[in-house]
Amino acid sequence: MDPGDVRTVTTGDCTDLYYVDTGMYDTAEYGAVYVLDAERPAIVDTGIGANYEYVLDALDEAGIAPEDLDVIAVTHVHLDHAGGAGYLAEACPNAAVYVHESGARHLIDPSQLWEGTRGAVGDQIDFYAEPKPVPKERVTELTDGDVVDLGDHELVARHAPGHAPHQVVFEDPANDAVFTADAAGIWVPSRDRIKETSPPPQFDLEGALADAEMLVDLDRETLLYAHFGPKDADGVLTEYTDVLTDWVRAVERVRDELGDDEAVTDHFVAENEMEDVWGERKARGETAMNVRGVTRYLDGRE
Repeated sequence: MDPGDVRTVTTGDCTDLYYVDTGMYDTAEYGAVYVLDAERPAIVDTGIGANYEYVLDALDEAGIAPEDLDVIAVTHVHLDHAGGAGYLAEACPNAAVYVHESGARHLIDPSQLWEGTRGAVGDQIDFYAEPKPVPKERVTELTDGDVVDLGDHELVARHAPGHAPHQVVFEDPANDAVFTADAAGIWVPSRDRIKETSPPPQFDLEGALADAEMLVDLDRETLLYAHFGPKDADGVLTEYTDVLTDWVRAVERVRDELGDDEAVTDHFVAENEMEDVWGERKARGETAMNVRGVTRYLDGRE
């Protein structure tokens, strides 16, 4: 896919579902937003704010007018998932914005989130648009097990705090699918492989592994990745558990050898294998961010 492309999800039993490549980080097949053409139309996640017009184009492709969108469901408030919430709420005046209760304040006043993101992502911040606030009266707080009723579909929120305490995944039982947020890693279609995601400051390995096990227990046929696209669930979560565990062990081992976190980051940046997929800048920035998340986790564990 190329940025701006919209496709129908045909994996498994999915119907009434589309996804758009948002061109996140000027990279194809990295960031997706989903459009669910339900009785009460919904989008899941919003991208980084930049190129939010691609989401409006996807609504148009699905035959949904902006004023007819009822639900903006945000899996968590990291700005690659929630950065477009304010822009889309403004463009879609009748949509309620659903988010985990611990993240709601950051959508209402995103100033602290913006500053935290600048520190977490480094020079990748150049790709973001500064988030717009969502009016408080349009924010609906979710907790584990809450259901967003879409008429012929429903989104069931399942708390998945290992990646971040404000993360939920959304089950869509009618589609036998789950919107995975970052709880199942990053799916790279062109490589047919799963990559780790471990950003600072709140990544927790044990919690992330518990989230993956929760997804296994949900036993849904299709995983709907924000990074990137739909994937048959068969064997994927077992693979991700191994990938994430091996990743943390590798960072810990190199840290023990080098004894300096900056040197550890430089080591993994130099060794990353994703430059031909995501481009040099994004691949190096992603790796550096993930190393920082692991070293912070290791500090907290100690």
